[in-house]
Amino acid sequence: MLSIRDCLDYCDLTDTEVALLAEHEGIPEISAAQVLCGLVQTDEGVRLLARWLSELIESADAEGLAEKAAVARLEFERFTSAHPLN
Repeated sequence: MLSIRDCLDYCDLTDTEVALLAEHEGIPEISAAQVLCGLVQTDEGVRLLARWLSELIESADAEGLAEKAAVARLEFERFTSAHPLN
């Protein structure tokens, strides 16, 4: 049986990305991990995930949450590097 860590490693996702996107969508992290692993398999899904991370950056900046914005920026850069769009 695969663990959630196995799935995240296979999909090249970080725990932080999962946590950020779970918060963005208002769903539990385990659910976010399942959704993200599926989305990352398609170009459309990768674009959606990149947009969500970008929205998190904008939202954190607008709310004056500099630390959260910085974390989201790092994850956005890591994600777009690991999952380049064609």
